[in-house]
Amino acid sequence: MPAEKIVRPIAATDLVSDVLARSEALVDVFVRHSPVLDKLRNRAMRRVMARLVTVEQAARMARVPLEPLLRDLNAALSPGASAATAPGAQGCVASASGAGDGARAHPAAATVVELDVRDDLRSGREPFSKIMAAIATLPHGDVLRLRAIFEPVPLFAVLAKRGFAHEARRHADDDWSVWFWREPEGESSAPAPAAAPAPEDREGAADDGTRWLDVRGLEPPEPLVRTLAALETLRVGEQLVQINVRVPQFLLPMLAERGYACEVDESHADRVLVRIWRAAPA
Repeated sequence: MPAEKIVRPIAATDLVSDVLARSEALVDVFVRHSPVLDKLRNRAMRRVMARLVTVEQAARMARVPLEPLLRDLNAALSPGASAATAPGAQGCVASASGAGDGARAHPAAATVVELDVRDDLRSGREPFSKIMAAIATLPHGDVLRLRAIFEPVPLFAVLAKRGFAHEARRHADDDWSVWFWREPEGESSAPAPAAAPAPEDREGAADDGTRWLDVRGLEPPEPLVRTLAALETLRVGEQLVQINVRVPQFLLPMLAERGYACEVDESHADRVLVRIWRAAPA
């Protein structure tokens, strides 16, 4: 009697793009749980959204419980096959932004800087560079109001590490306002920096113009998001070395789209090094 096929279950931390790569039919499962996720049918928007959002974050954005979504995804992926319980599935309910996750109201008296990326998202253009440029130049005391067609959940943790609080408000299923502002000194909820890493693993700049970014141990999509953020401040003549545990397949085409060249070093047993620099003009 043939052995029963064991299928690796879809997990809460899997990127939506990875899930849909396993079976295109799984988009129907997402949409069945919430019409908000119908955006995944639009391939232009999927190029941006699915590569940055995990299953857990998609459930949070759609305000649906995580466990039933994971259960139905796994059932559709392999009907009749036995699958282990998906990591992070039991007892989890996705919470909406501002409902128990520490989001606050933005300062009402502050000057508001507007940034609208709705057309970029609808056209499949990744707006991360615009957002990070606006964040980098935001005057102290001002507030950035971001207009988007979905709640940009992956941004919240990334910008919290930079000392930014946020408030999100839904006007319609495809119309969101999110305000970001710098928290006063001592009030940031971001975790304290980790201890200094070993010489090759440090995060920062070296005297030879090499900057190191260790993304091992981070959950998707934070490695990709943090790498793109680091590239926003990469100076001419510098290179960024990302330290990862695997080849970042979704990052590589995004680098080419932004005019960067890269070299992947898989010669180490415990890490993959991705060297990134600005490509010479054609």
